[in-house]
Amino acid sequence: MATEATKKTRAKKADLSVNNEVPVKPEKDRKFVEALSRGLDVLRAFSQGSVILGNQDIARITGLPKPTVSRMTYTLTKLGYLSYNPILEKYQLSSGVLALGYAYVSNLKVRQLAKPYMDEFARRTNMSVGLTCHDRLHMIYVENRMPPEATLLRMEIGLRLPMATTAAGRAYCAAVSDGARKILMDGMAKKYGDQWPEKKEGLDRAMEEYKTSGFCLSLGEWDRNINSAGVPVRLEDGTIMVLTCAAPSYLISGEKLRDSIAHQLAMLASDIESLGV
Repeated sequence: MATEATKKTRAKKADLSVNNEVPVKPEKDRKFVEALSRGLDVLRAFSQGSVILGNQDIARITGLPKPTVSRMTYTLTKLGYLSYNPILEKYQLSSGVLALGYAYVSNLKVRQLAKPYMDEFARRTNMSVGLTCHDRLHMIYVENRMPPEATLLRMEIGLRLPMATTAAGRAYCAAVSDGARKILMDGMAKKYGDQWPEKKEGLDRAMEEYKTSGFCLSLGEWDRNINSAGVPVRLEDGTIMVLTCAAPSYLISGEKLRDSIAHQLAMLASDIESLGV
């Protein structure tokens, strides 16, 4: 198990890495490459739901001028990160992006070491167990393990989860520094508009439960048929990931999740931290 001193050291590292927790575009920084930032914004546009986009679609999503988008998509196509469909006159992500994502997941040490622990937890609880990382206002699955007989809730690697309503996102918000949390909250307020007060109420409630119980819950709030729990995992370098478990609500009630399984998940997260990853 991780010692209190180790946990405090990791917490300090996390507090010093707000820019890693929540990517922020600096207002004035001579080292910041604006053109690169815009190119990455173009790639991120494809994570908003559509797999194929035209320059006008990308300009609308990113807020970038259409001439800028045209130059970016041309360059990214030449570099192999986008492919162009001349019939539709639209773009989609190409294998260059896949190669980068695969390299990240493959080299994630915690993913490899945690697998046997996650497999055992999935077998014992009959729940899907996932490991997620943070990406702006979302959490992304980098690993998902299933119980041997289960066919439900197979979360694909790369699946993006909204921050406000999922157990993964709520646990991440609960674990980060106050400054990083404020940036996340401001971003979600802007994203959700009039819907934000209701979503914030659920998020605040989950973060309060984290203070007393060490886990966050989402009981039908992301998907009305799914109950889930999330617990942050602090890595040696200060990175915060989140361990989750989920099941259909007709199989695992909210009461069982809160009273028993979520506590077991918190113990599993502590075991993974103790691996020294």
